[in-house]
Amino acid sequence: MKMLLTAAAMAALPAIAIAQPVEPKAFLMKAGASDKYEIESSKLVMSSKDPKIKSFAQGMIRDHTKSTADVKAAAAKAKMVAPPPMLDAKGQTNVAALKAASGAARDRLYVQQQKVSHQEALALHQANASSSPAPSLKAASAKIVPVVQHHIQMLNGM
Repeated sequence: MKMLLTAAAMAALPAIAIAQPVEPKAFLMKAGASDKYEIESSKLVMSSKDPKIKSFAQGMIRDHTKSTADVKAAAAKAKMVAPPPMLDAKGQTNVAALKAASGAARDRLYVQQQKVSHQEALALHQANASSSPAPSLKAASAKIVPVVQHHIQMLNGM
């Protein structure tokens, strides 16, 4: 009976997100895919008539190019080779959707995709910063987290 109450009580509690450790090679692939998407999608909106979108996209290209370089350098320090960044399936789908859209509709889709993408990137880097077995990768993620948080703040203001 006690176990039933405990299980019932636990079921009533809200789910708490716990950062799951990411194996270094998987982290490198995911971080690379995330940055590649941010860069590719941002290049697609550089022709936007909205100066806020254009400015944000320029920042994304700059910041995510830097985070790719930082992660590659951290991997080298850990005696690992970071694979070349490649879009994952979700990134490919998102980029295709942006290519199919135009004008203000593209801008809205871009912001919507960026909000989701940055939340995912934040979760990835927070998990890696707290649990990576590779100190250099852990440090790189810790340095990237506040940048991604700033991007999220910017997006929430758009």
